[in-house]
Formats: sequence, structure tokens, C-alpha cells
Amino acid sequence: MPLTTQAFDWVCSLVRKESAIVLEKGKEYLVESRLVPLARAAGAPDVSAFIEGVRVGHDRRKHMDIVEALTTNETSWFRDGAPFTAFSTSVLPELKQSRSTTRSLRVWSAACSTGQEVYSIAMLLKDSVVAEGWRAELLATDISSEVLEKGRKGCYSQLEMNRGLPANLLVRHFSRQGPQWQVNDDLRRMVTFQQMNLAMPFRGVGQFDVVFLRNVLIYFDVATKRDILTRVRQVLRPDGYLFLGGAETTLGVDDGWERTLIGRVSVHRPKNGGRS
Repeated sequence: MPLTTQAFDWVCSLVRKESAIVLEKGKEYLVESRLVPLARAAGAPDVSAFIEGVRVGHDRRKHMDIVEALTTNETSWFRDGAPFTAFSTSVLPELKQSRSTTRSLRVWSAACSTGQEVYSIAMLLKDSVVAEGWRAELLATDISSEVLEKGRKGCYSQLEMNRGLPANLLVRHFSRQGPQWQVNDDLRRMVTFQQMNLAMPFRGVGQFDVVFLRNVLIYFDVATKRDILTRVRQVLRPDGYLFLGGAETTLGVDDGWERTLIGRVSVHRPKNGGRS
């Protein structure tokens, strides 16, 4: 049975309320495909019947199961390549000069999914500044508790490892655990995983030198994007860097940022050193 309009509208309302993510008309196929496993596990005859049961049951856990199922978790190692090259060849050398006294860096991977992005950053830091005696701390956040738990464990299948991880980094930073690969402990200790809804206040996260907020703003409306970008500026150091996804921009959303090109990669920095 096709997903009913009533079921789709209720899911859209739930997801927007809990995560601020906007599901527009035409995404019925996405909702249905993502919720099929939950419907089967619940013994429901179809997705619409499952949604109706959750709607009338008022079970908070099941509500969040739906939200988490509809959170986009597409990820890979060094995804899109160029941003990580810009980070290692241009951003890091500049930060090494400006942070030469403290010899410490903090990086935030927002919407980190199962951890491939933050561990990719950690590998670059481990093989550069950490190898020179610097301290590097990384915060990885996501709305989904399930993907965060996978990131904390740092254990990945061979298929997952094949998605963008160079062989030399695999050998250096992972160990074989049966059919899977485990992130080495020294790399895992650099990262703290924390559940966070980007649409809510960023409490107690501290200040960052670099923020990776890639491929997530596209799911929010303009007002929510503006609010998130404003709050990111408040936790980014005045001379820090913001990386967005290739299809994302601050232009026309939040004029507190200035855009700089590093090769073909756009990076964003607080305008006037964050004083605007």
C-alpha cells in the first residue's frame, strides 16, 4: 500500500519539530524506504499502518526512531577530497603559525554520522601537528544516537573501508578485528562523540579553530540556516575556519561571514574577526 498523505504529513511535522529538517513534497519515497525496516520490526502490514500506530501511541522512543531513520547518514572517508586537501595544505599551516604559543587545536565535526569525517580529520592532525607534540581535540556531534555509537566504537566493515580510505592510512591507523577494521586507540582518544540537535543551542561546547558543517544546511529552511550559522560564529574563534558542503553557502543567509577560495574550495571566516 502506498504511503498515505496523512502519514507523510505527520512524519514531516514530527521530523521538523524534532530536528528542524524540512521534508518536502516528493520525498514520500524516501520516507517509505527509510521506515520499511521499522515497520517490519513492529509487525505492521505497511509503513502507513506503522506510522498511524506510532502517532496514536505517543511513544517518544518510537518517535525518535523515525527521526533517526530519516536523518541522512551518507558518508565516506575524506568525502569529496578537496576540502581535506585545503585543510591540510593551507588551513593547518596557517593555524600552526597563529597557535604556535598554545600548540593546541580544536575541531568540530557537526553532523558527523558514523564517524568517517571526524576520523579523517583526526588522521590528518595525528600525522602532522600531533606528531610535532601539539594537542588536538575533536568534537563529533550528530542528532542520531545510533550513528554516534558506531562512531565511538570505531569499527568498520571492509566495504566501508573501501570508500575513500588510502591504503597507507589504513595500515597506519587501523587494526584488523576479524572481518572488520578497528580505529586505533590513540586516534579514538582524540575524538569525543556527543549527541546534538543543530537547531538547538550549542551548550558547553567551548571554542573551535575549525568547524566542519558539511552537507547538512541543505536540509533546513533559510531561517534555521541563519540561526545555525549565527551560533557557529559564536563558538568559532575570530580567525577560525568554517567548511560547508559544496552546494552550501552563507551568501544571502548570514552576512557575518566572508568567503575565501583555497584552490577550488570555499572556506568561510567570521567577517571583521567576528566583530560584525
